[in-house]
Order: sequence, then structure tokens, then C-alpha cells
Amino acid sequence: MSDTTSLGASSAFKPQRLSATELHAKPSADYADKLATTQALLRRAAAEFQPIKQASSLGAEDVVITHLINALALDIPVFVLETGRLHAETLELLERTEAHSRAPIQVYRPQHEAVIEFVRHKGQNSIYDSIALRKECCGIRKMEPLARALAGQKAWITGLRREQSNARAEVPLIDESEVASKGLTKFNPLADWSWGDVWHYIAQNQVDYNPLHDQFFPSIGCVPCTRAISLGEEFRAGRWWWEDESAKECGLHVRAS
Repeated sequence: MSDTTSLGASSAFKPQRLSATELHAKPSADYADKLATTQALLRRAAAEFQPIKQASSLGAEDVVITHLINALALDIPVFVLETGRLHAETLELLERTEAHSRAPIQVYRPQHEAVIEFVRHKGQNSIYDSIALRKECCGIRKMEPLARALAGQKAWITGLRREQSNARAEVPLIDESEVASKGLTKFNPLADWSWGDVWHYIAQNQVDYNPLHDQFFPSIGCVPCTRAISLGEEFRAGRWWWEDESAKECGLHVRAS
């Protein structure tokens, strides 16, 4: 047997890495009911809470919601916060989403001068030095663009799920905690979905998703703030992994008390 033939034969027995859909697409027993509830909630949000937008990080939950918005032909634009430090895979998915989405895709970027001032005086990777500096970076790259994205809106839609973390364990389908302070209602249409439900929808509907999910990135943010997780780690263990668990939010989804 030639060396080439031997190599080909041995490589055929190499284990193949399963995709995220193959690993996770396991719907709950009541998946059909959850999907119907989500669809009804999105229809209600579009009909009764204009103007409204979907906030998308282009993660698995958010591509499901965008797909539903398009499938239901709802009048809900989608916005993405392009922080300047997103993974190449995320940016490529953003381009594909812009190219194929029926719903308009709006991209918000941080104020360039604010980013440069932070890098000049604090350092590009000073986020690892303290929680305060990391949150300052999040403020510049996420919170300020978010404020612009939501200006004049009556409501917004997110991909928050109760299963994602202890801090999100009581996420409601409709969050009215910021109505008094900001005039904003937040819809979380996947709040009671499991990770298996999310991937079942993606597999069933052949939804385009970030290939980083196939590399064990369940939650995907900026490059310096995101890593793959290992078997047995919590869902959001790869986000700001150097910080205490209680600090692991950037401010986008901190509920008003």
C-alpha cells in the first residue's frame, strides 16, 4: 500500500466535529406551544408598540428572531451594534443578513473620537485591568450607540432567555421596568425557550448563523471579551471570563430596579 493510500485511509477515521445544530437541536416537549406564543407576541409587538426595533447581536437567539420577523412579514427593523471589535465571522454574517433580510438592517457604530480617546489614554486592552475600565469601553462601544438606536422608540425586542444565566433567570416575556424612566417596553420573545429549542428552529428553518457557534462559542460578543467554553461550563462562561460572575453584563440588559 502506498504512503498516499495509507494517509487517505487513516484520515477517513478521524472523528468529525459536530455542528452546533447537530449538537444542540433538541426541542422541548412543548416547543410548538412556545413557538406559537413567540409568534403571537411578535405580532402584538408590531401591531401595538410602534415604533419598535429588534436589537441583534447576530447570535443564535437573535437570528431566530430576525428570521421570525421576516417570515411573519412584520414591520420591525433590526439594528446591530458594530462595536469595532467584532469577530470576522460576525461581520461576515452581518453582510449576509443585510443582503438577504426583508426587514431593514440598521448598523450603529461608536463615536470614533470617543474610541480613540479611550485607546489613547486608557489603552486598547485596558478592559482586563478593572471592571470600571471594561464597563467604560462597553459604554463607548455599546451603550452610547444603543441610546442612538433606541431614540424615539416605544419598544425593542431582544434575544434574552432565562436559561442564559442566573442574572437572567427571571426574564419576563414583556419587561415594563423602563416604561416610566425611558418610555420603553422590552419584549423578550424567547424568554422561556431552551438552547435546544433555539437550535431546533435554526435547523428546521435552515437559518444562517455565526460559525463560531460550531466552535463552542454559545455567547458571542467582542473579540477580546469572548472565548469558547469547555464541557460543563456555564452558558456565559466565555464572556468576560476574568471577572466575577455577578459583574458579567455590559449594561445593555440591566433591569431598572
